[in-house]
Amino acid sequence: MTNLKEAMFYEKYDTGVKCLLCPRECFLQEGVRGVCRVRENHNNTLYSLVYGKPVAIHIDPIEKKPLFHFYPESASFSIATAGCNLRCLNCQNWEISQSNPEELQSYGLSPEEVVNEAKRNNCKSIAYTYSEPIVSYEYTYDTAKLAKGKGIKNVLVSAGYINEKPLRELAKYIDAVNIDLKSFSNSIYQKLNKGTLETVLRTLKVLKEEGVWLEITNLIIPGWTDDLSMIKNMTKWLYDNGFEDTPLHFSRFHPDYKLQNVPPTPIETLTKARKIAMEQGLKFVYVGNVPGHEGENTYCPSCGKLLIERKGFLITQNHIRNGKCEYCNATIPGYW
Repeated sequence: MTNLKEAMFYEKYDTGVKCLLCPRECFLQEGVRGVCRVRENHNNTLYSLVYGKPVAIHIDPIEKKPLFHFYPESASFSIATAGCNLRCLNCQNWEISQSNPEELQSYGLSPEEVVNEAKRNNCKSIAYTYSEPIVSYEYTYDTAKLAKGKGIKNVLVSAGYINEKPLRELAKYIDAVNIDLKSFSNSIYQKLNKGTLETVLRTLKVLKEEGVWLEITNLIIPGWTDDLSMIKNMTKWLYDNGFEDTPLHFSRFHPDYKLQNVPPTPIETLTKARKIAMEQGLKFVYVGNVPGHEGENTYCPSCGKLLIERKGFLITQNHIRNGKCEYCNATIPGYW
């Protein structure tokens, strides 16, 4: 257990330690790891097993996160560690999220080195992504704090399954977040993801309160999360709670992991979901994983003109000038 980082947010007891990072609040006796697989009790101290040990490093377009209203066409230095505190049946990065850290090849990269690499590669931001950056909290936190001091933006791509206190502490250094709102049913969350809806809804509210730029992804899985009445309830909740300007990405499901017998989402379903969300008052509703769909584009909610045309992760037109519509001068929320 040498060269490991003591975890933040835990309590010590005579018989073990209690992790306070996420709602699971795992109680860990000596030598035991949390559900996330990457936090372990050693000598009654909780340690992170993945600090400075990313297993994936890439330079991505920011649109891949997906973030559509946060410095379009910029590059994001993207890193991930092993581990996750959810158990999604449809996980598309299960090779790293559902593995123990010692089972994967990692790259020694300190927070300082991450920031230096991001600068060297002319990346506008660092993205903590692919698996679940919450479970590598200390690594994410230290890197984000350093990056912010160097003028590099920080992007969190997360399921939002975290307790409020650590979330508020991390939010001080995070500039933009994409939260995967996996469904609007607690029973589906429990069956599909082994989580709870209420935690994620609270996370959305906290991020809004903390002033972090937020975008939301909802993966529509046939037979699981494609109930249009549930989608209507979800988008109504978002509108009623002040998220009408928050971009919402409906993403197309592709068979993976433990749901390989489920077909891809019909494009018609995604189109209907987008229409429902817009009827509920959400202004920026997108369709993902369907190149060429009009739902990839940004339209002015005031005059209706096409502002940003996208083809996959590429931008072919951009008519936003200084954060405003080029045609009617309406302000378009985001960072441009």
